[in-house]
Amino acid sequence: MSDGAWVSLFSGGKDSAWALYRALEAGHPVERLVTVHPAGDSYMYHVPATELAELAAESIGIELLAVEPDDFAAETTVDAGEQGDAELEPLEAALERLDERLDGGIAGVTAGAVESEYQTSRIQAMCDRLGAELFAPLWQRDPEELAEAMLDAGFEIRIIQVAAYGLDESWLGRRLNADALAELRGLNDEYGVHVLGEGGEFETLVTDGPHMDRRIELEYDTEWDGTRGTIRIEDAWLV
Repeated sequence: MSDGAWVSLFSGGKDSAWALYRALEAGHPVERLVTVHPAGDSYMYHVPATELAELAAESIGIELLAVEPDDFAAETTVDAGEQGDAELEPLEAALERLDERLDGGIAGVTAGAVESEYQTSRIQAMCDRLGAELFAPLWQRDPEELAEAMLDAGFEIRIIQVAAYGLDESWLGRRLNADALAELRGLNDEYGVHVLGEGGEFETLVTDGPHMDRRIELEYDTEWDGTRGTIRIEDAWLV
């Protein structure tokens, strides 16, 4: 294992939380969680409810570094490749600064990508430039096996946004448990919904797990426009 610290790209969602959990299990010394708060829709990052990552970090007991919307370029481009590269710049700049401050620098970075070559290739290239190892334990794994492993480990996962045919308002705020997973398998067969929501079909928040000292409790309303929806967090606290 390399000397130096590890950082975990962390949104509070299930995939980044699982990557962090597996890194801790593997003995990687994760000293920072890094949360990107995109200003709007994003090609590279999980968007909804990233402000709750701070609560999750408090429960996990690892300091969080936030990359804020002001760090992003004001202009966007219609070219997806250029947009992804532009979105990566403030994250890489933040990690470069962190690399200078941490004792021994950044030895490794965890990421929760499952199937997105678009995201993973850019994160790998960033790690190469930083001289850091990339730990991506979900990469190319079977989605159903990953979902079952998360549930078996004791992850409490809430669905906070849906945007796919077959997912209605009743899914907002729902726990991703064995029953929900069985329904998602059916929706995958019928409509092609990814069982982990990898294509943006749904987004999640991990409210409890073996890596957390206290669970996140939520008070929220739902917003539904007939085809897609999200939960609007009114209050959140640790219990």
